[in-house]
Amino acid sequence: MLDLLIVLAVDDPTPADNDVVAGPIAFAIWIGMILAVVVIGFSLVKQLRKAQAAKDAGVYGDEPVDTTGTSERADTADER
Repeated sequence: MLDLLIVLAVDDPTPADNDVVAGPIAFAIWIGMILAVVVIGFSLVKQLRKAQAAKDAGVYGDEPVDTTGTSERADTADER
């Protein structure tokens, strides 16, 4: 029995480095991970824009941002 296992182990050659490839399934997984990172990036940008708009509107307790183009800071900067 042990002789048979030794013979089977000897008959199994190791493939050459050029014969070993990742294959199409690994390539599809790699492309899927890239797409997942892109989707997560777009989602992050969307959420950050929503959070900034809410902050500018004063939702989080901050003073609302004046979007009419005139602000008190511009007036005080001119007086200096």
